[in-house]
Amino acid sequence: MLSRTKQFLRQHNYRYEKSYIRPLMAPESVYVFKFGHDSLNNRVIIRYGHTWTGRQRINEIDLRLHKQKHPRVFQNEADMLDYLEAHLAEREQRHADHSTNPEKV
Repeated sequence: MLSRTKQFLRQHNYRYEKSYIRPLMAPESVYVFKFGHDSLNNRVIIRYGHTWTGRQRINEIDLRLHKQKHPRVFQNEADMLDYLEAHLAEREQRHADHSTNPEKV
C-alpha cells in the first residue's frame, strides 16, 4: 500500500515510519505513515476496507503537514502526490531563500 508515496519520499530524502492500527469497533482499518526530514512531524492517515473479493479499497487519505489540526482529505494516492509535489517544492524554495538571505539586524 502506498508504494508510489514511499518512492516519492525516498527520492526527496525524507525519512518515514509506518504503523498499522486495527480498530476493534469499526469496519475500517487504519494505516498511519509519519514522515519528515529531521523530525517525523508530518502524517498520512489512510482509512481502508476490503472488497468482497479481498482487495484493499482506500476510503479516505488524510494528510497532516507540520502538525495541522485540519487535514487535507484525498480520495486517492495520485491526488495526494500531486499536492505533495507542489507544496513541498514551494516549501523547499522558501527554505532555500531564508538560508541564503543574511539575517536582518
